[in-house]
Amino acid sequence: MGVLKAIQETSDKALNSGEAYIKVSQEYYRLKAFQQLARAFSFLSKLAVIGGLFFLALIFLTVSTAIWLGELIGSVSLACMLISTGLFLCTLLLYFTRKQIDKIIIRKMSKEFFD
Repeated sequence: MGVLKAIQETSDKALNSGEAYIKVSQEYYRLKAFQQLARAFSFLSKLAVIGGLFFLALIFLTVSTAIWLGELIGSVSLACMLISTGLFLCTLLLYFTRKQIDKIIIRKMSKEFFD
């Protein structure tokens, strides 16, 4: 009977160790999910604030450049058309390079997510 009792004790220890491992694993994955969510929320918050300020700066820069160019060439409407054409060309450039931009973003996010 000593052998059976030893096997029973070993089985109980293995069961307890397995349960403890599962609990610790669950806690780890909860913390990992929280970390990823916190990083994502932090990134999106910074993106909104910095992006909003950058957008406002771009608007003021565009308007002031159009006014300056209009005074330089003598036609504000022509200056506005030149500025809008430049912005349109920049947009087209970004549109045609969107796949490369996606690859860069996915590469950077995968390093953050899987580390």
